[in-house]
Amino acid sequence: AEASAAAAGPDLESARFSICTDGTALSCVIDGDTFRYRGDSIRIADIDTPEVRDYGCATEKVRGDAATARLVALLNDGPFTLGDYERDRDRYGRALRIVTRDGHSLGMVLVAEGHARAWDGARRGWC
Repeated sequence: AEASAAAAGPDLESARFSICTDGTALSCVIDGDTFRYRGDSIRIADIDTPEVRDYGCATEKVRGDAATARLVALLNDGPFTLGDYERDRDRYGRALRIVTRDGHSLGMVLVAEGHARAWDGARRGWC
């Protein structure tokens, strides 16, 4: 894994992220699997997290807020890379990207910590 991470090159993307409160911030976190980076909406393509809007129950909202806060911390923890996915954009116009640091998926960090599940192509409820 060390060699493949080194071969991928250094992580060059970086910004200071907070939770999005309105439409004016160029770089902010919308929810646990979506963020705005330099004005572009990015959907982390390899995960699904609980919703913070249009949630199905109070537990989903709490879990969604926790995933959102953790994504803010992960993105602010150092430079990262936005890797390509099999499709460039989703139906909402968001860029679909795999977010990595040192060759490791930040989405899979969220999965390992219980904030997300690996994306398998189907939306499922969190309640």
